[in-house]
Amino acid sequence: MRRRTAAGESSVATLEAARDPSVVCDNLARTYGTGATAVVAVYGVSCAVQSGSRIALTGPSGSGKSTLLHLMAGLEAPTSGTITWPALDGHPQGHPGRVGVVFQGPSLLPALDVAENVALPLLLADVAEGEAAARSGDALHRLGIDDLADKLPEQLSGGQAQRVAVARVLASRPRLILADEPTGQLDHQAAHLVIDVLLQAGAELGASLVVSTHDPVIADRLDLQWTMRDGRIDLPPTTGTST
Repeated sequence: MRRRTAAGESSVATLEAARDPSVVCDNLARTYGTGATAVVAVYGVSCAVQSGSRIALTGPSGSGKSTLLHLMAGLEAPTSGTITWPALDGHPQGHPGRVGVVFQGPSLLPALDVAENVALPLLLADVAEGEAAARSGDALHRLGIDDLADKLPEQLSGGQAQRVAVARVLASRPRLILADEPTGQLDHQAAHLVIDVLLQAGAELGASLVVSTHDPVIADRLDLQWTMRDGRIDLPPTTGTST
């Protein structure tokens, strides 16, 4: 009988993890406030983001897309239902860098320049300073904005700041990428460059990718489309049942 080595066991464990879903939501709900003023942002959502999947999350403003992404990122706790991260070995808060989030609003620290903003999450995750700087530079180059490395956030346009936010996520090399309207402030050419880079990074890292978008052209570039309406999600028949 061949004895499996420790390295072999590690490789098998990695392959098994890759087959697990990145996120599983079961009857998930999120309500803000109580009583007559309560707002139900997400209601009864059951879905699974399979490892390596490419998903466009569509729907009108106020339908719950951002809230669902925040729940998937572990940034908010559900009011009811459960959410798990089988391929991430537990809640993202316990594993810095395994989930990368591109926020819809401003997310750069004003006191740090662009390169420092991109490198900061790596330094917080105990990545060596030299490697963090190299990964920051590489991510900025891939997005065509390495000339902005020494600029402060106040010197950037909205579109430039959004591309820096994307670079920050890519530099962390996450297993799950959640992007909330990452192309909303970009022109056509820049928008497609961002999606190109996100798709390429997802493929290279074996990461799952969920992108919320109002743009049908962007949505069509991803493999699956999920639609949210009034806090509920409609899934294609082959990926699950709507709730």
